[in-house]
Amino acid sequence: MRNPLITIYITNFNYEKFIKNAIESVLAQSIQDYELFIIDDGSTDDSKSIIENYRDIENISIIYQQNKGLNITNNVAMRAANGKYLMRLDADDFLEKEALEKMSQALESDKELGLVFPDYYYVDAEGNRTGIEQRHNFEKEVSLYDQPAHGACTMIRLQFLKELGGYNESFTCQDGYDLWIKFITHHKVSNINIPLFSYRRHGQNLTTNEEKILKTRKQIKSVFVDEHFNSPATLAIIPVRNTFIYGINLPLFEIEGKSLLERKIKSCLESQKLNQIVISSADEDILSYASEKFSGDDKISIIERPKAFAEKNQSLNDTIEQSLNFEHDHGREYKAIMTIAIEYPFLDAETIDEAINTLTLFKSDAVLSVRPDNRLYYQHTGKTLEPILDQDKFTKLEREALYKGVGGIVLSTIKNFQKHGKMTGGRISHVVVDQKTAFGIFSKFDFELFQSLIQHNQIQ
Repeated sequence: MRNPLITIYITNFNYEKFIKNAIESVLAQSIQDYELFIIDDGSTDDSKSIIENYRDIENISIIYQQNKGLNITNNVAMRAANGKYLMRLDADDFLEKEALEKMSQALESDKELGLVFPDYYYVDAEGNRTGIEQRHNFEKEVSLYDQPAHGACTMIRLQFLKELGGYNESFTCQDGYDLWIKFITHHKVSNINIPLFSYRRHGQNLTTNEEKILKTRKQIKSVFVDEHFNSPATLAIIPVRNTFIYGINLPLFEIEGKSLLERKIKSCLESQKLNQIVISSADEDILSYASEKFSGDDKISIIERPKAFAEKNQSLNDTIEQSLNFEHDHGREYKAIMTIAIEYPFLDAETIDEAINTLTLFKSDAVLSVRPDNRLYYQHTGKTLEPILDQDKFTKLEREALYKGVGGIVLSTIKNFQKHGKMTGGRISHVVVDQKTAFGIFSKFDFELFQSLIQHNQIQ
């Protein structure tokens, strides 16, 4: 008896309300050349009694296990799979009727294709459609692969997955991102611009835990880059102006025993990827403070920049050139350069390193720290306010997503900076920062909020 074309596995933990819908969506597929594993990860609700109703169906196998977590479960399914292709379906999601047919056809038609993923519908807890996620067209639009496929309902060529070592079990979430990094490095990937599954948003999804997701993505990038690549020698420049709030020179303001400048330097020194740090300022008080605090550290250069370079709205290009020349004169050369804004007091070393890993991993020319901005923006037409990019429509287009530059990181290769005469030329990738890192001090209100957060030990 020949093996099935596709292995599907449904992962379930306490989703008694949704598991039947997921299973039935597999049974209703337009092609039936599949096997289905239902893997329950130690549910304590009534999931088991629902799952047992499907035990006698020929191509369904049931596995009960105790809280092994997502990536261990993924590897259990990989080892048990008999199909040519493998796909996970989360128990709270469900497939469109032609999902397996269309994704397997794409893989069958191209032997070099390692994985394929579709667009999808958003639905609420009751299954009512609330939107559509439409991805870029990979055949026509995509050359920068820093926007991963959805972890579930991505169909994978099983042989390739096994050759890549399966899933890294040290990560407890973001299996799709781990998979994505491995595949884009070694194999062709593509998408199908048709919604083929429904992603249910009900407030309990793992994907709502932003802090855990972003931390895990940092770890995935770090592990992969350290194993497979050499990071570029990187120079960090901290341009410091005498910014006054309440008559206080903000960079030198000390709270809980540390100035803003000292906090920023501490984060840079904790970075595993930065080779050298430049403090560049035209302000005598800042230069004097920096010399007193940091002149004994060989990893820190203190440069007096001309006052013309420090004017508001002045490009940082001259400051960057001065810093590179200074470092060259001291026998130090770099492949990449990063500017770090002092106005963002909660930028940490892990985010700095993630930016450098991102530059390396996606072979980009520059990297920005950003946050997705899903708010509606309007412009005045002279007659009315109209939403920018039709953001109020039902379909959510990946190409129309908005990002806000926050966190204070701009990273560029030296080659890119010299070619374009600016840091933000060429192919620009991004790192998404959390809300804490995105916090900046630009007003009296921001300053007072920062003081309050530190003094009440809400943020270290």
